[in-house]
Amino acid sequence: MTAGPEGEWRRLDPRTLLVTAAVFCGVAAGAGVPIAAGLAGGRPLWQAVAWVLAGAVLLVGGGTAADWVRCRRTRYRVGPDRVDLHTGLLLLKRRSLARDRIRTVDLTANPLQRVPGLVKVRIGTGESTGGGESTLELELVTRAEGERLRRELLARPAATGADPAHDGTLAVLDPRWIRYAPVSFVAPALGGAAAGAVLQVSEWFGAQAEVIDWIGDRFQEVSLPWMIVDLLLLATAAGAVGALGLWIEMWWNHRLEREPGGTLRVRRGLFTARSVTLEERRLRGVELVEPLGVRLLGAARVDAVATGLAEDDDEKHTDLKTLLPAAPRAVADRVAAEVLRETEPPTSAPLTAHPRAARARRLRWALAAVLLPAAVLALLGALLTPVLLYVAAGWTVVLAPLAVLLARDAYRSLGHTVSGGYLVTRSGSVRRATVALQRTGIIGWTVKQSYFQRRAGILTLTATTAAGEGAYDVLDAGEDQGLALADEAVPGLLTPFLVRAGTPEARSTAR
Repeated sequence: MTAGPEGEWRRLDPRTLLVTAAVFCGVAAGAGVPIAAGLAGGRPLWQAVAWVLAGAVLLVGGGTAADWVRCRRTRYRVGPDRVDLHTGLLLLKRRSLARDRIRTVDLTANPLQRVPGLVKVRIGTGESTGGGESTLELELVTRAEGERLRRELLARPAATGADPAHDGTLAVLDPRWIRYAPVSFVAPALGGAAAGAVLQVSEWFGAQAEVIDWIGDRFQEVSLPWMIVDLLLLATAAGAVGALGLWIEMWWNHRLEREPGGTLRVRRGLFTARSVTLEERRLRGVELVEPLGVRLLGAARVDAVATGLAEDDDEKHTDLKTLLPAAPRAVADRVAAEVLRETEPPTSAPLTAHPRAARARRLRWALAAVLLPAAVLALLGALLTPVLLYVAAGWTVVLAPLAVLLARDAYRSLGHTVSGGYLVTRSGSVRRATVALQRTGIIGWTVKQSYFQRRAGILTLTATTAAGEGAYDVLDAGEDQGLALADEAVPGLLTPFLVRAGTPEARSTAR
């Protein structure tokens, strides 16, 4: 579909203007309702509506006209060596990416864009340069054009030794996995957001006091502590319903596929359709994430540990690294093995336990986090009011046992091993994570040992890599086992810094 050696210039789809007009209509409606309600208080209703409609016409017309200019001034082409994008009226922009450096072509379409069959195309190099200089965005083109660009720009020769038997569909969404949505950490946040939204909307119409009075009347015969408990339960229930809806929107139609040429593709979304691609040569491992609620139900999600997944700040919230949503642990392990092209999942390998000093360290930190605030409340209660003494006692009685349980669980979660070509490390309680990191992807080690760790004979070993979070910790391992792990995972990298037993340096250290 290209003409000539340099390719032909193309423009965005003109139906983009329909989407722009619809968006501005929604903005005008959302802003116009509270404005009209405010204006109606001091003038006739028809006059307030007329003013709002006039403003809406100007907003929609002006916004659509500005987007028409943008579309007319935007063009792109795919040449044999580069992808070019030219845009701008007063400030002209000329952007270009080398085709051999392109690593991602992601397609996104919200409900308004899906109706006319349009998609947003994001072309990236997988590098983080700041300011978005490593990406090109096309808003909007037809779905057929977006798929053509994705296939053309990500076409790669099959890797040497690649097994086509591993290609195809790796995972498909099971609707029964929705049972993990209400126990995620998103549910309480959504409950709080719902309560805040009710108060905000009531404030727009000047009815916030009435709403608060109505809630007070419902709990008139209930004591204050039980009223707080009931409201928290209602917010939690609302958050659970919201979490179910969010899960359906994000993960419906989820499918994880491996395409010929070594590309992983994740497709998902009910209303907003998303298609995310990841080259396997950027993959350095996987991470099994088990938030506490999900873990209690025996489930985990699978994230990719790869280079260049979050290129800009505005893309860090889109779950680009998630390959599989929360699913039964056996399914997550299987998908992790297939993504890594392994017969057995390294994430389920037996792990070496850490010394008891690591457990004592967690118990001390957990109790300190509870007892120090309790001591402050008790001191203030002795100086100001006895009520704070009861608060300090309740704080300690409720949270101290919980802190001990979480500390013991955090210790049981600690572990590490070397499984084949992977370093495996696990830690965390509220959010337990098991990372399987390619040993060839480790570019350095950091050994950290605080004064208290040194007295306990433990240390924290950090594997540095160019992928994922950039560094993964083996927390509070024994001194000998931590250094031996580093030497086994990447032989020779840490050897010059090790002091072998029996050497003069070791005898001098012992003295």
